[in-house]
Amino acid sequence: MLEESVWSSPRAVRWLSPSNLLRVSVAVAVLTIALKTLAWAMTGSVGLLSDALESLVNLAGAIFALTMVTIAQRPADQDHPYGHTKAEYFSAGFEGILVLAAALAILWAAVLRLQAPAPLEQLGWGLALSLVSTAFNGALAWVMFRSARVHRSAALDGDARHLVTDVWTSIGVVVGLAAAHLTGWLWLDAAVAIGVALNICKEGLLLVWRSSQSLMDLAVEPEALARIEAVLARFAGDEVHFDHLGTRRAGQRSFVTLHMHVPADWSLGHAARQRERVEAALMQAEPGLHATIELLPVGAVTALEKTEAQAKPGPQREQ
Repeated sequence: MLEESVWSSPRAVRWLSPSNLLRVSVAVAVLTIALKTLAWAMTGSVGLLSDALESLVNLAGAIFALTMVTIAQRPADQDHPYGHTKAEYFSAGFEGILVLAAALAILWAAVLRLQAPAPLEQLGWGLALSLVSTAFNGALAWVMFRSARVHRSAALDGDARHLVTDVWTSIGVVVGLAAAHLTGWLWLDAAVAIGVALNICKEGLLLVWRSSQSLMDLAVEPEALARIEAVLARFAGDEVHFDHLGTRRAGQRSFVTLHMHVPADWSLGHAARQRERVEAALMQAEPGLHATIELLPVGAVTALEKTEAQAKPGPQREQ
């Protein structure tokens, strides 16, 4: 609990914002590209080449994610009345496509090397440089995951997942190169690169899938829905009840729509004040929530509800 409060403190939220962390991700990507390219140049390992190629993808993904996060922070306007928060989902999908492209490039290089294995040189220095870059990526991914949960940032989460893939890629390459050196089986270098490419491909497909699902207006998380329902339960009673609850998540913002049924003899002012209390309680329970509450007298239905009821297939009549 203490650890979570530290991460959620105003100072941490400000310094570990998605835009700041993505700027750090761009800088770390440039550093790891330099280290891994040097490691590949020293050893001639196709496994280290595959690792360096994925770091290039990290750089492109981080730059695109930073661009999308900047767009997502723009306020609502006439053309985008619900804001620009969904821009982050494009970032996650773009990173997934980049990952898939990198996997194909790695597979191509690995197959060529598998057909013509080459000796490895200065392996110690090459592995050391790879491990240093892996440590940078691992530490950054850990921080980004924690911040992504606090800010509900799809772009930050996607970039962190990509970095984790890069970490496992580097570990696999190091293990494969060490095995090739100890056994003398040079083909292990290319075999490990192929395994790395397949793993990267899987992660790329998952990123694209998550992005596509989020763009189709996924409901809020079960924990958030439980908090919303708990608030409504507090206000519901003999006179007031709620129905037609719908939720959706759009980047860092969440939306809820519902009907609030009140007694027909309530004045409009009294009903509006009660609705305001419900809305304030919902926003307090779920920060960033945009609530749309339609007031209806008890027993009333909307034209949309009537249309939906008529469209539903009824029980089959007996012949």
